[in-house]
Amino acid sequence: MLVEIWYFARIKEAVDCEHEKLELPDGNPTVRDLVDILSQRGENWRKALSDENLLVAVNQTVASMQTTIAEGDEIAFFPPVTGG
Repeated sequence: MLVEIWYFARIKEAVDCEHEKLELPDGNPTVRDLVDILSQRGENWRKALSDENLLVAVNQTVASMQTTIAEGDEIAFFPPVTGG
C-alpha cells in the first residue's frame, strides 16, 4: 500500500527529507508501525520520531500512534508545539 509522508520543522531537518511516498506492507498498519519502519533507517530517524509528544496527522486530522493507515493516506509528522 502506497502512502504519502510529510515531515515538518525540526523533524524535516533531522531526517533531511520533506516529503516522500512509501510502500507499506499490506494489512492494517498503524502510525506506530510506520514510525517503527522509518526508525530502522538510522539514529537520526529514531531520534526525530521518538519524542513522546510527537504530533501526527493522517489526512490532515490529528491522529494517534494507534490510528490505522490506509492506501493513499497522507501522514504528516510535526514536532511538539511549544509556546511561551
